[in-house]
Amino acid sequence: MWQHSRHWVFDMDGTLTVAVHDFEAIKRALDIPLQHDILHHLAALPAAEAASKHAWLLAHERELATAAQAASGARELVRELHSRGYRLGILTRNAHALALLTLQAIGLADCFASADVIGRDEAPPKPDPAGLLHLAQQWQVAPNAMVMVGDYRFDLECARAAGAQALLVNLPENPWPQLCDGYAEDCSVLLGQLQATAKFS
Repeated sequence: MWQHSRHWVFDMDGTLTVAVHDFEAIKRALDIPLQHDILHHLAALPAAEAASKHAWLLAHERELATAAQAASGARELVRELHSRGYRLGILTRNAHALALLTLQAIGLADCFASADVIGRDEAPPKPDPAGLLHLAQQWQVAPNAMVMVGDYRFDLECARAAGAQALLVNLPENPWPQLCDGYAEDCSVLLGQLQATAKFS
């Protein structure tokens, strides 16, 4: 049951932060068809073109990272888990350095070890489960002892593929009930669910 897990992994953008990425605008700027996934599209390009577009993407994402704002309840949830001595990780489709920059911007950098922040250069992007499995091995726990928290189906599919528990947050309703083990409208509500379980356990 996810409420009793001591190993939590968070998506970054739109989960711990207020979602600001305009993916359609990014695709237009990089001449990527709107129906394509950005990272998979760039991975299939010739090396020189891919490098140029990755550089543009990194610069754009750096601007967003430095201005990042914490999502509702995110700081409180992470600090509660951290105070309990739980192991915390990040699994993001963003770059590692920018994930660290984002954590600093939202005031949570002290809650995550750098080695526990997995970006797109450390593992294939979600929904591939490799990053989550890497953390499981690093923490020496079974995947089913871990919780993956995210705001999109890629996070949930990643958790399912790895054998971890999946929690959906920051949506007004749950469009993927078959993919997740829990749902909360935001991190404040999730923290309330967690604290309610603690009272009666």
